[in-house]
Amino acid sequence: MEAEELVESLIRALMFIAGVLGNNWLAIRSLPKSLSALRTNEILFLNLAISNLITNYLVDLPDTMADFAGSWFLGETYCGVFRFCADLSETSSIFTTFFISIFWHQKLVGSLKRGGGPVHMDGLCLVACLLAGSWTVAVVFSMPHFFFVKVEGTNESEVDCIDYFPDAIAGQTYEIIYLTLANALPLAGILTISVQIVITLLQNHRRVRSHKTELSVKKNTKRNDENRNDVVITQGKSSSKIQAPIQDGQQEALPRPPQMSVKAGSSIQVRAAKSVVAVASVFLVCWLTHMLLRITNNIHMSSIVVEVASYIASSYTCIIPYIFLYGVKKLSCSCSS
Repeated sequence: MEAEELVESLIRALMFIAGVLGNNWLAIRSLPKSLSALRTNEILFLNLAISNLITNYLVDLPDTMADFAGSWFLGETYCGVFRFCADLSETSSIFTTFFISIFWHQKLVGSLKRGGGPVHMDGLCLVACLLAGSWTVAVVFSMPHFFFVKVEGTNESEVDCIDYFPDAIAGQTYEIIYLTLANALPLAGILTISVQIVITLLQNHRRVRSHKTELSVKKNTKRNDENRNDVVITQGKSSSKIQAPIQDGQQEALPRPPQMSVKAGSSIQVRAAKSVVAVASVFLVCWLTHMLLRITNNIHMSSIVVEVASYIASSYTCIIPYIFLYGVKKLSCSCSS
C-alpha cells in the first residue's frame, strides 16, 4: 500500500471510530428511563443515531476494510447490500435532520413568543408517521442500488463496488428524481428553517436588551424613591409612610419566581436551537457538496468523485452527534440515574 493510500485509509478509519462513538453515545443518552417518559426529542435523536450507525457499521467499516485490503474483497452480493445501505442511511439521516430542525423551531417559537406549551410535533403519533414515511421513501430510493451494481476492476489488480445501470438514461433519471426529492427539497427546508431560527433568536436578543434597559430604568426610579423615603424617615415621618414602599416592593417581587422558570425554560430551547443552526451549517456544506458531486458523477463517471462524495457523507455522520449532544447538554457522561 502506497503512503497516500495509507493516509486515506487511516483518515477513513478515524472517521469510522468517531462516528461509532458519537452515534452510540447519542443513542444511549437519548434512551428514556421508561416508555411513558418517551418524548419527540428522544425519538428523533434515536432515529438519527440508528440511521448514522447503519452508515458506520455497514458502509464505512466495509469501505475501510477494502481500503486496507487494496480492493473490494466482499463479493458482488455484499456490494448490493453496501450500496443499498449507503443510500438508505443517507436518506433517513437527511429527513431526520429536517424533522429535528422543524421540532426545535416550533419549541423555540413556542417558548419565546407564547411562553411555552405543547407544539404540533410533540405528538408522538405524528412523529411516528413522519419517520415511517421517511424510511419508506429511503427504502424505495435505495432498492435500485441493491440490483444495479457490479464489482469491476479499476486498475490491473484492484476491483471496486460500483453502481451500474444498464440504461444510461434510466440511471440519470433516477439520480435526478432522487437528488431532487431526497436531497434538494430537505436541504432547502433546513436552510429556510435555520434562517427563521436565526431571525427568532435575533428578535429575542433585542427584546431581552430592551427589557434589561427598562428594568435598569425602573431600578433607578425605585432607588430614587427609596432615597426620598429615607429623607422622610430622618425627618420623623410616621411609620405608615415608611412601610408603604416596602410593601410595594414585596408585591413587585411576587411574580418573579414564575418569570425565572420561564426564562430557564426558554434558555434550554435557545441552546438547542443554536445547536440546530450549527448542525444545519455542517449539513449544508456537506450535503450541498455531496449533491453537486453526485450530479457531476452523473454527467461524467469518475471513481475519484465517488470516493470524495463518500468521504463527505461520512464526515457528516461523525460530526453532528457531538453537536446535538452539546446542544441538549448530554455531551458529558452521567453516572447518576
